Amino acid sequence: SWKTVFRHLPFVLRMLAIALIIVALARPQTKYEEQNAEGEGVDIVLCIDVSGSMTAQDLTPNRLEAAKNVAIDFVNKRLTDRIAVVIFSGESFTQCPLTTDHAVLISAIQNIRNGLLEDGTAIGSGLGTSVDRLRTSKSKSKVIILLTDGENNGGLIDPETAKEIAKAFSIKVYTIGLGTDGYAPQPVNTPLGIVMQNGKVSIVAKLLKAIA
Repeated sequence: SWKTVFRHLPFVLRMLAIALIIVALARPQTKYEEQNAEGEGVDIVLCIDVSGSMTAQDLTPNRLEAAKNVAIDFVNKRLTDRIAVVIFSGESFTQCPLTTDHAVLISAIQNIRNGLLEDGTAIGSGLGTSVDRLRTSKSKSKVIILLTDGENNGGLIDPETAKEIAKAFSIKVYTIGLGTDGYAPQPVNTPLGIVMQNGKVSIVAKLLKAIA
């Protein structure tokens, strides 16, 4: 009979009423926020050394992680600028093109690690790729920030030539030296695997000053 068919209807209606009360108490909301920001509109490339020497632990926890922390802190402070990330060791690679999306930038920086590229330290190649990212930019100010220990030992372009190319395109280059002179633990590949060994470390400040 119809009584049998609808015998559970009161219970269902009570549950539905309770569910609606819970939703009402939760006060669901939608929010749209728009923010206009004014800034200098600078185009910046963070050029980061990922060579084997950047695994030295004379900085905490090592040179590369220290560079990444500096880069992320810098990105968080440049709210209105377009920023790109270039990495280099024996060769160079664009990790992230120019963008104002800071979440994408920070994710790209966090994903940087040693061993992504052929080993070596081709500072000239890193600068060359960074210049290529900026040469067609219409920004009133174009900047490369080079983060490295300054030990150049390879690449098809020497740092002096790369510096002159940057100058030709009116690109300013700032350098951040990462490292110390002395001895520090560094991971070394051995037949038994990777072991930590104390090795000589250095920072070539003369080259970095010449580039800047």
